[in-house]
Amino acid sequence: MALARAALDVAGESLPAYSSKYSRKDFTQHQLFAMLAVRKSLKLDYRGLEVLLRDWAELRETLGLRKVPDHSTIQKAAARLIATKAPVLSWLRGPRSPRPRHAA
Repeated sequence: MALARAALDVAGESLPAYSSKYSRKDFTQHQLFAMLAVRKSLKLDYRGLEVLLRDWAELRETLGLRKVPDHSTIQKAAARLIATKAPVLSWLRGPRSPRPRHAA
């Protein structure tokens, strides 16, 4: 819960609420970022995060969710957020693995 609140605060200072003025506005980028922080912390996959959000009402309340996003929504948001150059998102990318070397 503390992680979710902290992630919401950091995202609120670093990201616009929506990625586009044409967004459906179901979920803010702040909420999506916080969900991804929880996902990474608990080492869940996207479907596992969806189930966790459905089962944990207090977490949904902390995140300000009126409904639970589908796992594909969370996955697409992760791809979009990781592609941005915002420094706060660098930890989502994780460490870069070295390129494999091909045998000659």
